[in-house]
Amino acid sequence: MAQVIAFNQLGKDDVEIVGGKNASLGEMISNLANVGVSVPNGFATTADAFNRFLNETGLLDKINAELKSLDVDDVEQLAQVGAKVRGWVIAQELPADLEREIRQAYDELTGGQDVAVAVRSSATAEDLPDASFAGQQETFLNIRGIDNVLIAIKEVFASLYNDRAIAYRVHKGFEHAGVALSAGIQRMVRSETGTSGVMFSIDTESGFDEVVFITASYGLGEMVVQGAVNPDEFYLSKALLAQNRPAVVRRNLGSKQIKMVYGDEGTTKRSTKIVDVDKAERQAFALTTDELTRLAHQAIIIEKHYGCPMDIEWAKDGDTGELFIVQARPETVKSRQDKSSMERYVIQSKGAKVLCEGRSIGQRIGAGKVRIVTSLAQMSKVQDGDVLVSDMTDPDWEPVMKRASAIITNRGGRTCHAAIIARELGVPAIVGCGNATELLNDGQAVTVSCAEGDTGFIYDGVLDFEIQKNSISNMPSLDFKVMMNVGNPDRAFDFAQIPNQGVGLARLEFIINRMIGVHPKALLNIDSLPQETQTQVFERIAGYNSPVEFYINKLIEGISTLAVAFRDKPVIVRMSDFKSNEYANLLGGKLYEPHEENPMLGFRGASRYVSDNFCDCFELECRALKYVRDDMGLTNVKIMIPFVRTTDEARQVIELLDKNGLKRGDNGLEIIMMCELPTNALLADEFLEYFDGFSIGSNDLTQLTLGLDRDSGIVSHLFDERDPAVKKLLGMAIEACRKQGKYVGICGQGPSDHPDLAKWLMEQGISSVSLNPDTVLDTWLFLADK
Repeated sequence: MAQVIAFNQLGKDDVEIVGGKNASLGEMISNLANVGVSVPNGFATTADAFNRFLNETGLLDKINAELKSLDVDDVEQLAQVGAKVRGWVIAQELPADLEREIRQAYDELTGGQDVAVAVRSSATAEDLPDASFAGQQETFLNIRGIDNVLIAIKEVFASLYNDRAIAYRVHKGFEHAGVALSAGIQRMVRSETGTSGVMFSIDTESGFDEVVFITASYGLGEMVVQGAVNPDEFYLSKALLAQNRPAVVRRNLGSKQIKMVYGDEGTTKRSTKIVDVDKAERQAFALTTDELTRLAHQAIIIEKHYGCPMDIEWAKDGDTGELFIVQARPETVKSRQDKSSMERYVIQSKGAKVLCEGRSIGQRIGAGKVRIVTSLAQMSKVQDGDVLVSDMTDPDWEPVMKRASAIITNRGGRTCHAAIIARELGVPAIVGCGNATELLNDGQAVTVSCAEGDTGFIYDGVLDFEIQKNSISNMPSLDFKVMMNVGNPDRAFDFAQIPNQGVGLARLEFIINRMIGVHPKALLNIDSLPQETQTQVFERIAGYNSPVEFYINKLIEGISTLAVAFRDKPVIVRMSDFKSNEYANLLGGKLYEPHEENPMLGFRGASRYVSDNFCDCFELECRALKYVRDDMGLTNVKIMIPFVRTTDEARQVIELLDKNGLKRGDNGLEIIMMCELPTNALLADEFLEYFDGFSIGSNDLTQLTLGLDRDSGIVSHLFDERDPAVKKLLGMAIEACRKQGKYVGICGQGPSDHPDLAKWLMEQGISSVSLNPDTVLDTWLFLADK
């Protein structure tokens, strides 16, 4: 029986022969090469060869006896036993016939040339539906010469007994002797001069399966996999890829401070080295739009072939520009979650001090005492319920990770091994914080929240939080649409899985504030800014070609993320409605904003758009919306205009939109008006001549009807959207829209706070109620009398 098999002779059914990783490589080479998936060739030793090696040398009985009495939760004992067992394996010679077959296969692969290969582990129990085994065994890169390959193979065999692998098998209920290793020897991709990373054909946090998630950094891929760098992150829409439309909906620039490149020797000890990345490269995205598109297409092909979401490692050859897939395995966490029910963690204490932040993993909340750990030797410090804090969390630490209530690291991205293990363990983690080990103190009580979007927050103290569990499999029908108010694109994929009929309000100012943070005038007039402000702006726009491109592209990313998340449902995007004091808080804003005694009633909404000193900023918003609708084809996006004081202002805004390529009716464009002033309801018929319907803003309508400031503690008790005068105006607006057969919805806070108001609106014949996401399920069931 052959002990070495070429990848092109293997397929996905050969897991028992060569392990999951090598079987998958063979499957792709054999079946997907002709449809656009590029995988470097190689060969694998068999599980039978590994078992013979252990049995014929007497190692198996010796190892089993050593592991039998091991307590894997005793970190010190685990480290001692693991080191002893690995030493036995590495010291043992390979059987002569196995070595002969490896030499022959290596000669056939390399053609006698001095080429670099990767030597990777592939276990017969890995990439299973209930256990990923991610990062459990070793990988050796840039191995040169057959003698070094033979050494690397033995070290791969020994890595079956890494501390993390031993503990993981015990915790998952696998017998040590029931798992065998195959070593995969694969031609290296020259990503040391290019880029590499990981991609998933599903969003790793929400489980949203209509996007491809890609991470990228410079050099060899181990830096991303290990979590040693904060990589760039990208999301691409599968539907837009299928239509050959621009498909990149999100870009996040990572710090990418270091990279792994080839070392001076092709041995397991000195095959690679780590070097700093030049500042210019750090401030540029590691992949172009074309490269992202090509990678995402490969991910979709692989996912379709396997019939399940996939976790894929890729590499770009810096010399040729070619993109290769170097590993692919089924995603094992989010794709297996029960989609008929929803578990949500909700922080109760708002306004608490934020000590640190980073990339959130796991959508949960944990709290406890900080334990700062710098090495394996300190693992005993971490007790059940503590918060583990480290520079980077290595999968070697899995035995202690399961004790932690949460995990925090300075370095790492959302696709590193540690993040994968944290998800699998159900432990919230915040990675890539930068300096958490400096900002946090050992023994300090903190709350770690991964339930507020892509950004995770570490709060001072132990805060209250709630776990909400709801069944969403059979929501009752209603006489109107229940939509959502979604401002934060970070939460879009998550919120899209709550029962809904679209987005009734997407605030553009939320995108501007969160994703841009710079006043549009400062970007349009970058050359005239004070030097200090100019420097800050250039730091903020890193990765984009110009300040204006940055502004437009960030708007495109925010809007398109929402449109893709709620595909085939309406997404009503409200043009910016910052008040002058809010615009002034943006970087550079104080240079351009007037001081107003009452900004609530001042320079805002439609008045800004048609003014000579803001229309150039409004044009940037129009360019972004036009691109999303016309170029990306996301015509589910509708436009909403806020705070329209007069019908003449309404006419001017419609003409301005037309001038900027957003003509009402073209390409199905609907333009909605925010009905939030008493005059809007009183002159509803006249305003509706210019718009396709109303979206009622109950907050401002109530304030302006009752003549009070709801933020004033003195009179705020009088603020109530259910006041008879307010309801009379609501009724007038609804009736006018119904008579003209036009859309009418409400997106203000009222229905979220008062389900009885939502019920009254339903009885009046309103088209939709747009609610805050956390109130959707309860309000829906209340309205259905459930």
